[in-house]
Amino acid sequence: MHPILGNLTLLLSRWQFATTTIYHFLFVPVTIGLSVLVAILQSAYYKTHDERYDRLVSFFGKLFLINFAIGVVTGIVQEFQFGMNWSQYSAFVGNIFGPPLAIEGLLAFFMESTFLGIWIFGKGRVSERVHLFSIWMASFGTVLSASFILAANSWMQHPVGYSIDKATHQAVMTNFWAILTNSLFLVTLFHTLLAAAMTAAALMLGISFYQMKRKATKDIFALGARVALIVLFVSSLAMALDGHVQGQVMVQDQPMKMAAGEALYNTERGASESLLTIGNLHDKVIFQIGLPHVLSLLATDKWNGTVQGINQLQAKYEREYGKGNYVPIVWLDYWSFRIMAGIGAVILAFGAWGMYLLRKKRLDDSKWFRWAAMAMVPLPFIANTTGWIFQETGRQPWVVYGLLKTSQAVSNLSAFEVGITLVGFTALYGLLATVDISLMLKYAKKEIQVIGEGDKGLSLHHDDEMEDEELGSLVY
Repeated sequence: MHPILGNLTLLLSRWQFATTTIYHFLFVPVTIGLSVLVAILQSAYYKTHDERYDRLVSFFGKLFLINFAIGVVTGIVQEFQFGMNWSQYSAFVGNIFGPPLAIEGLLAFFMESTFLGIWIFGKGRVSERVHLFSIWMASFGTVLSASFILAANSWMQHPVGYSIDKATHQAVMTNFWAILTNSLFLVTLFHTLLAAAMTAAALMLGISFYQMKRKATKDIFALGARVALIVLFVSSLAMALDGHVQGQVMVQDQPMKMAAGEALYNTERGASESLLTIGNLHDKVIFQIGLPHVLSLLATDKWNGTVQGINQLQAKYEREYGKGNYVPIVWLDYWSFRIMAGIGAVILAFGAWGMYLLRKKRLDDSKWFRWAAMAMVPLPFIANTTGWIFQETGRQPWVVYGLLKTSQAVSNLSAFEVGITLVGFTALYGLLATVDISLMLKYAKKEIQVIGEGDKGLSLHHDDEMEDEELGSLVY
């Protein structure tokens, strides 16, 4: 293949995978987070038999089902691309990448689907205890599914438990347990689950405050807002702590990613944390705000700790792997990291504000907080996207860190063939986005029908259970 056409094929393949992955990852955190939140709400109903919790389960359960369905459709395309666009990669890592994905499909996905079916269609047909158990198992299935996928991805970032077959030149698994206890996997999994909880909580909080403008159901959604706020604050606080641990693991396993994310070109002791840089990140800085010694403290837990720079790491990798450019796109990693971390700080501050209002019993009637809660909904999605961009682009030029370059992993396809599928997938995903947004808006804005109040709480419109089953049938 002509070098120029080969480079174009590689570029289009990367764009296609990036586009579909980012789109798919919009649904994953919501699905995981809402499954847990719905399970928490149903547990509260099981314990208290407060009808408000049951109404919240039904309401937010619909949003969970919509995201689950769209997430499954978009996720299937991801696995197809390994064989279509990245066949050289699949051949190299198939012995290692295959088992986690097979377990994810055969165990986790079937667990999700089976117990989700019981939860959707079993209400009133199975006992309350079995019905509650089914949503917790469906939620556990979503977590398990994410775990095996992240285990495979973390191996790409930090290969462990393998050997290279001398005859086939393929990576062969030697220790499955090492892959499941990969240091990068453990912190990435925790970080992803916290991001999912934060994303779903922000969505629930914003929708609850939108619904609270209706007096008839204000009490129901005020309860939902309190649950969402607590989850939001706890998850954002834990995420800040986990981010620190993840950064230290990154310094050990992927020092070039850390250096690029900080635009640190030369190794420093007592390195400053760059909060903002305007101008060329390398040698033409117009304006910069930095915190002296903070990067060293965060990366090494030492005030004057040494943080490796891009230039020194480039020279080191050339000695280890041969001539080539081992520096990722610095400006992309620098800004994606700051957008992600900046939004995390904003959400944490917002959660602390909400907890203060909750303690003062002013949460339900705070006009400013209500508007802020609704405006906050998109921020976790942006943070998730930029965080994923940083995670994946920061390891370039490697697709498997230190073993296989991205340029060596692409299939032998023409640029035209990849371009056609890129256009096709973009159109398909655009259609799915329209469907998802339409359904989410429809059900998020839908008014809960309340027809009266009795001694045991609210008496509710009977059509809701029929609607749940209709939506469940659509999902299946």
